[in-house]
Amino acid sequence: MPLVAHNNLPTFDKLTAEGMRVLELQVAEKQDIRELHIGLLNMMPDAALEATERQFFRLVGESNPIAQFFVHPFTLDELGRSDKARAYVKEHYETFDQVREKGLDALIITGANVTHSELSSEPFWNPLIEVADWAHEAVPSTLCSCLATHSILEFRYGQKRVNQPRKKWGVFEHTVVDREHPLVSSVNTRFDVPHSRWNTIFPEQYDAAGLRTLVTGDDGCVHLATSPDGIRTVFLQGHPEYDTVSLLKEYKRDAMAYFAGEAREYPPFPLNYLGKFEAAVLGEFRLRAEAALEQGSEMPEFPEALILHKLNNTWHDTGSAVIGKWMGLIYQITHRDRHKLFMDGIDANNPLNLPVHG
Repeated sequence: MPLVAHNNLPTFDKLTAEGMRVLELQVAEKQDIRELHIGLLNMMPDAALEATERQFFRLVGESNPIAQFFVHPFTLDELGRSDKARAYVKEHYETFDQVREKGLDALIITGANVTHSELSSEPFWNPLIEVADWAHEAVPSTLCSCLATHSILEFRYGQKRVNQPRKKWGVFEHTVVDREHPLVSSVNTRFDVPHSRWNTIFPEQYDAAGLRTLVTGDDGCVHLATSPDGIRTVFLQGHPEYDTVSLLKEYKRDAMAYFAGEAREYPPFPLNYLGKFEAAVLGEFRLRAEAALEQGSEMPEFPEALILHKLNNTWHDTGSAVIGKWMGLIYQITHRDRHKLFMDGIDANNPLNLPVHG
């Protein structure tokens, strides 16, 4: 069954316009179908707040057809936001206290922009720990995206991320290395995932934390891993939720920052993302923009419209399949009375009955 539009969040209308089935609350209430309540802790900055919201709502809405999905977005007050964004959050988002009181079947925690070299210096650090610790005890499963993965690996497992000399940016091929885990069973054993980050957690750090690695990149990086029990916490370093245009918009943002004097270097192209035509168009844009800057004339328009229809999406289907399997597992291990694991005959430390490796 589909997403349920249980409030006036604009995302529901936008997803409906895309062709996704979204059920009105009045209709959903008349159906005797299992509900799953998913929290979305959206920590993304203002410019990406609504896009990230739509991306994760879309993945959830595409998943398990035997449940109705109520997604509850909330954020942290400590994240700096404009007055406009704060008004949007106040009108459409719930508070953590409200989410905590109602309870959840699952939680998604997004990434965030950082301003300090140490994650523990970020204003969201302690509030994020509070949410994550609550979820660890009260929510059957938490899915962490990128920065959230780095944060939890540091404060819960003592594994700090490592800054890299070059940004990992583009679309990269990955391989399933634990085919017995139901999150990745029967999905493509090789598939693409976008990445966009300066920092990484190395494979040996996942091993030192006792985590279960499911998917690695061709460069050895871990994309998907879980807590030892296989479901309580799911860790992502890549971005399967990204839209086709997400990396292009990031490139545009970085290019505009360079021309505004806010960045020292012009951004390189995202790897394995652009074809020859798109690269040529963007190369021409740079030349024209540099000339305009030197002459003090008006900057040319960024050629997004010329490029967008040429871009390929090689990651969404597999990303959607993995999230769908995650939703299916949550459906299996939760009671109709939410927040509790089936304990009769199920090992709380291994609720999925996964094979235990050496």
